[in-house]
Amino acid sequence: MILAPLIFALLAATGASAYPLDGAAATGIPRLQAYEEVLKGSVRGPRVVAGAQYPGARIELALASRPDFEIPAPDRELSRRLASLAGGDASVYGIALLDLTDPQHPVYAEHNPGLKLNPGSVGKLIVLLGWFQTLADVYPDDLDARRRVLRETMMTADSWMGQDEHTVPLWSPGDRSVTNRPIRHGDTWNVYTYLDHMISKSSNAAAALLQRELLLLDHFGREYPADAAREQEYLSKTPRPDLVKSLFHVTQDPIPRSGLDLATLRQGGFFSRTGKARVPGTSSYATARSLMEYLVQMEKGKLVDPFSSLETKRILYSTDRRIRYASAPALADSAIFFKSGSFYDCGGGDCPKALKYKGTLKNYMNSVIVVETPDRAVPLRYAVTLLSNVLGRNSAVVHQTMGTRIHRLMEERHPAGAASLVRPEAPVKEDVKSAEGEEPGDTGNSGAYDPPER
Repeated sequence: MILAPLIFALLAATGASAYPLDGAAATGIPRLQAYEEVLKGSVRGPRVVAGAQYPGARIELALASRPDFEIPAPDRELSRRLASLAGGDASVYGIALLDLTDPQHPVYAEHNPGLKLNPGSVGKLIVLLGWFQTLADVYPDDLDARRRVLRETMMTADSWMGQDEHTVPLWSPGDRSVTNRPIRHGDTWNVYTYLDHMISKSSNAAAALLQRELLLLDHFGREYPADAAREQEYLSKTPRPDLVKSLFHVTQDPIPRSGLDLATLRQGGFFSRTGKARVPGTSSYATARSLMEYLVQMEKGKLVDPFSSLETKRILYSTDRRIRYASAPALADSAIFFKSGSFYDCGGGDCPKALKYKGTLKNYMNSVIVVETPDRAVPLRYAVTLLSNVLGRNSAVVHQTMGTRIHRLMEERHPAGAASLVRPEAPVKEDVKSAEGEEPGDTGNSGAYDPPER
C-alpha cells in the first residue's frame, strides 16, 4: 500500500464509511457517488430505499448527552412479548431490545441474553473497533491525522485475503452501471473503501486485509504506511507468536478498553484461511447482551471516544441493498445501522446451494441493528440484537420476519396512526429473494469463519 496525495473535499461535520451517500467526497468511497447517480437515474444500480437516503448531518449519537447511561433492568412484560415473537423456536433465540423512543424513559427487554454463538460476520464490528482504537493510540490528539490515514492510505489486495466469493460494488465516473464481483489480487482502494466493503457487503476478503493492515499500523505507528519492503519484512520475518500477540492486541484488547466484556464478546482470528494459517487465532463468540452493550457504548460516544463512535455509526448506516433482518418491508422508511452474520453447517463439507442459510447441524444467524424512524408522528428509535440457531429453516427469512414483528411491536408501544393497530403477532409475508439479497456469487457458508467455541 502507499500513501497517495489524494484530494477529497471535507463535508461539514461529516466524513466516513458504509456511510451516508453525501460522504462520497469526504471518504473517497466510489460506491457512495455511484448510488447518488443511481438516485438521479443516470446510473443503473440497486434500489436505495427512502431510509437509506438521509444526509450525514442527520446521523447523531443517541446517548451522547448521557455518558453515564446504563441499560435498565429488563421489563418483564416486554420481555415476554419479545420471546413470544419467536414462537416455538424461542429456546434457540437470544434477543435484546432497547427502546429509546422516549429518551427520558428508556425500556429494555431480553430473552436468553446469555446465549453464546459464533458471531459470523458480526465479528467484523470488532475489526472496526480495532481500527479506531489503534488509530486513537497512534494519534490520540489528532483527528485530522486519523481521517488522513483512513482516506489517503491505499491498500492492495494480496494473498492475505484468501478465497472469498462475496462480491463488492465496482464503479468509476462515466460508467453507466454498478457492477459487482469478488475482490481480486491487485485491487487497490483506500482504507475507507475497504471498511465499506467489510461492513456494507460483508466481504471476508476485505476484513482479512484490514486485519493485516492493523498488524502493520500497530507495529509502525506514525510511520504507517511504511515502505512496502519494510512491511513485507515485518509480516514474513516476525516470529509467529509475536504476530499472534499483536493480533490479540488489536482485536481483543480494545473490547475491555471500551467497557465491554471479553468473556462474552470476542473475535478470535482472521476472516480468511490464509490469515489463520499465518497468524493463528482462537474462537469467536457473542451474546445478544454483549452486542447490545456494544451499541450502547457507541451511542454514548464511548467506543474508544466520541469521534470513533460517530464514525462507527456512520459506517454502519445502511445505504446499500438491505438483506436479512434489514430487508423487513416495515423498515423501508427508517434509517438503519446494521450488521449481520451467518454461520451454518450441514456436516460432511459445505452445505449445498439448496440448504443455503438452512444448516442442519448449525444454522446461526446474527443481526445487530439500530432503527430510527424520525418522519413519524411519534418518532421511533430502538436497538435490537438477535442471535438464532433455527435448524433447517432459511435463517435470512427468519430474521426478516422478526424484523417486521419487532417493528410492529414498537409501533404498538408508541401509537401514531393506523399502523399502530397492526398486531406484531399477525402473519408476516416472507420474501426469500429480498431476505437473501446478495449479488450473484455471494456465499454465506460457514467455512470462512472461526469454528464455534467448544
